[in-house]
Amino acid sequence: MEPQPTAAHAIETVFRLESPRVVAGVARIVRDVGIAEELAQDALVAALERWPRDGVPDNPGAWLMATARHRAVDLVRRRETYARKLAEIGRDLTTAAPPEEPADPDDIDDDLLRLVFTTCHPVLSPEARTALTLRLLGGLTTAEIARAYLVPEPTIAQRIVRAKRTLATRNVAFEVPYGPDREARLGSVLDVIYLIFNEGYAATAGDDLLRPGLCEDALRLARVLSSLMPKEPEVHGLTSLLEFQASRTAARTGPDGTPVLLKDQNRRRWNRMLLARGIRALGRADATATAPGPYALQAAIAACHAHAYTYEETDWRTIATLYGLLAARSPSPVVELNRAVAVSMAQGPAAGLELVDALVGEPALRDYHLLPSVRGDLLARLGRTAEAREEFVRAAALARNESERRLLNAKVHSLPGQ
Repeated sequence: MEPQPTAAHAIETVFRLESPRVVAGVARIVRDVGIAEELAQDALVAALERWPRDGVPDNPGAWLMATARHRAVDLVRRRETYARKLAEIGRDLTTAAPPEEPADPDDIDDDLLRLVFTTCHPVLSPEARTALTLRLLGGLTTAEIARAYLVPEPTIAQRIVRAKRTLATRNVAFEVPYGPDREARLGSVLDVIYLIFNEGYAATAGDDLLRPGLCEDALRLARVLSSLMPKEPEVHGLTSLLEFQASRTAARTGPDGTPVLLKDQNRRRWNRMLLARGIRALGRADATATAPGPYALQAAIAACHAHAYTYEETDWRTIATLYGLLAARSPSPVVELNRAVAVSMAQGPAAGLELVDALVGEPALRDYHLLPSVRGDLLARLGRTAEAREEFVRAAALARNESERRLLNAKVHSLPGQ
């Protein structure tokens, strides 16, 4: 029987929202995220068969969870290694039927946290972590992930399959690590969420500057993580940073999709609710940290922009100081490039250009279009028009995103003498 539109819509919406928790709950039983996802999909098929006929349950998420867990129990019962699995999970599955709803909601949160740390395990490549996280925790289909990253769908499918296989063959434990292992793994988790958001906030390639869906998925994951790990300051720092960044989304492009630079943005279009959430999250990061981490420092920089009613009122000296702390805490050529911009605003373009020139030979920035772009801006401010034009032309040639390329070409034509 074909599902009715209302039931089909409910099924799609509920499954996208609840699938991470369902997969996490089932993975605790079967200890395999690949099998857990298959069982969650089986529950979806059951919903497609039954909900149009019987109606949508009052608690559809609990229905999907119970159905998937029943199937997980059946699978474990059929395995030849049932006795070993029984010992691992420490419960008698022959007498304990899965409840319709979890007795303790915190159990589900714990399972979700285990799933986050599993999909972001360092044994996987960064590309595999991102794809698997979007698949299992973001609820995106393989096709959606492929479109987001402008990668062929078979490539994404292979990454996900290999990631699941690697987790299984390497016997990666479905658990939240503690002590030094937890600290090491948490960085991987936060980095994956940050990369997902960044790809949505400033797409590396394609015609569009923004991919709002990726930003929303990353922000949702950060919020979930902050609720599950309230005592981890860098979790709040990342959440704060993403709230601040997301608040500017509506102002970052014009009606035709052309990028709007920070100094030209209409700050009345910044989302005040997200700004307030960013400030609260930064406060939680500060309250739980002995010293600010890299994400909290970036959030503090974003907060400086948020507190300025106009671009001219921006506290560039504080921003330059914060970038200096960030460079000491988490050194990278990109951080140094951003620090150079802040220094140029606080102390003048000559001071900024000195810092940028020191980065010209950095191998990591060899094909990074923002290096010649920043250098071109500083040269233009110093009146060195011919040199600025060369830098903008080079930046446009390196840019992979069509919107950014158009912006850089426009800078070339806006220089005096054109």
